[in-house]
Amino acid sequence: MSWETWSFAFSVTVPNLLMMLLGILLRHWRLMDDRFIDGATKLVFNLALPCLLFFSIATNHPQLRDNFALVIYGAVGTVATFLLLEIAAKWLVKEPRERGVFVQGGFRANTAIVGLAYAMTAYGDEGVAIASLYLTVTVILFNVLSVITLTRSLQGGNGQKIKHLSLLRSIVTNPLILGLLSGLAYAQTGFGIAPVLKQTGSYISGLSLPLALLCTGASLDLRAMFRSSNVAALSSSAKLFLVPVLMTLGGWLCGFEGATLGIIFMFSATPTASGSYVMTRAMGGNATLAANIIAITTVGSFFTTALGISFLRSWGVI
Repeated sequence: MSWETWSFAFSVTVPNLLMMLLGILLRHWRLMDDRFIDGATKLVFNLALPCLLFFSIATNHPQLRDNFALVIYGAVGTVATFLLLEIAAKWLVKEPRERGVFVQGGFRANTAIVGLAYAMTAYGDEGVAIASLYLTVTVILFNVLSVITLTRSLQGGNGQKIKHLSLLRSIVTNPLILGLLSGLAYAQTGFGIAPVLKQTGSYISGLSLPLALLCTGASLDLRAMFRSSNVAALSSSAKLFLVPVLMTLGGWLCGFEGATLGIIFMFSATPTASGSYVMTRAMGGNATLAANIIAITTVGSFFTTALGISFLRSWGVI
């Protein structure tokens, strides 16, 4: 395996690891406590991440017809892996309230940040052009399906009957989904964004990843990472191995190759999105479990991404 492959994975993965390590240290030094984490999490969930998603899409004008097949495949593949994990959760996860966290951790990829960085590093402007609509559709699905599985899991765990109106309200009022749809609608108008607003938006958006990673690190429970239920290990295994293999094999069988197949693999091989921790904590789920899944997949994806790229390149399909 070439050093360039390892260097590529290293340059994208390690900064995330270092930010989470800093969060662990800040918690140890008592510079971050539960009150700070709660406030910062709400800031990221309600303002910074929606702003990041809005501006990243509103300033991009992707052409649907050029990438229609890829967009359809991304949507179908995302829903299929979600349903597969929903079925598996009933058999593998004993605690009902943890099933939604298991499913979200297994299928929700960090395409908006790490995936786009992968595409840009590997294929430059061509990669960004191919990835833009794929990213938009999959990120919307990630957020909608995450709200569905967490709501079903948390309400079902309380022995309550799930109300469809309540579930719909949770989806349409989710700040991340609102940010995505607003950005998509604005992009279709063709209007530009005033430089002063774009700069302000970049300041707010710039808070999202560092704050989310610091809070994730500060919330880690290293001793509980591989506790007896093994939920974190099972969810992480699905994210690191099952989902990338299924998505990439399916893409190859559908005729995708080159940069397109490379983006399918790299997007599905990214670690679990840091937004999954933010959403889990905001909705009252097991945030420690969500943080542990993010930590395991962030470390593990360094190796699985490098190995996958090396294998696919040697096979001559990307």
